[in-house]
Parts: sequence; C-alpha cells; structure tokens
Amino acid sequence: MSLWFGDVAGIDLTAMAPGTLIENLGIEIVEIRDDALVGRMPVDRRTVQPAGVLHGGASVALAETLASWAGYLAVDRERFHVVGQEINANHIRPIASGWVTATVTPANLGRRAHVWEIRIVDEAGRLVCISRCTLAVIEQRSTYATPDARG
Repeated sequence: MSLWFGDVAGIDLTAMAPGTLIENLGIEIVEIRDDALVGRMPVDRRTVQPAGVLHGGASVALAETLASWAGYLAVDRERFHVVGQEINANHIRPIASGWVTATVTPANLGRRAHVWEIRIVDEAGRLVCISRCTLAVIEQRSTYATPDARG
C-alpha cells in the first residue's frame, strides 16, 4: 500500500524545480516508491564549502527538499499545503565529489504535522548525513507549481 495521496504517477516534480534552489543545487528526483521518495544531488562547485567537501547546508537543503516533496505527495493537494517547520541534521562523513542520494521515509504522518527521516548516502552507500524534518500541514490548496503557473 502506498503512502501517497491519490495517483502520483502523473506528477512531475522536476517540472516545478526551474527558477528555485532545487534547480540551482542540481537536485533531481530519482524514484517515487510506495514507501519512500528518492532524490540525488551532485557534489560539485555549487554544493561544496571552501574546504572542498559537501557543505552541510547543501545536505540540509537536499533533506528539506525531499521531505517537502514527500509531504506534498502524501496529502490531498487540493485541500492541504505543507511547509517546513523544523529540521535537524547530523553530518557523518565528508564527501568531495560525485553524487549523494537521499531517501525520505515517514516517521509519523499526522493530520497537522508530518515528521520525515532523510538518509543521505554517497555512491558507495555510506551514510553521509541523517536528518529529520517536521512539516506543518496547512489547510489551504497547495501552492507548489511550475514556473509558468507561479503567482
């Protein structure tokens, strides 16, 4: 059984990324599973700190992006919108190049708040960062949109 609300097969999350931080950091959605959402981000000039390794803020941006997309998919988008309320992250190991992959799964999906766990790994599958993000579920139609539909 899927944790997503309705049929999500036709939803193109990537189409909503242009003109956003998501596009600037090169974040891509890789897979929508019944029980998780998977995305990835390059470790390159856009996402590293001056020391040459993945910036912790880029990891947090990846984590919140995936949690927000997951929350968006998990609610009735005609009735609800989700927004980040709190996020934390533990940075486990540095990475200087390649890609990191994030998998988001629900810790708790309440009526007014969601808690999502995000595990970010390197190309060898080693844990780079673990994060937890709380989303507020607001009773209003979702405002996520493609660039041409934004107000």
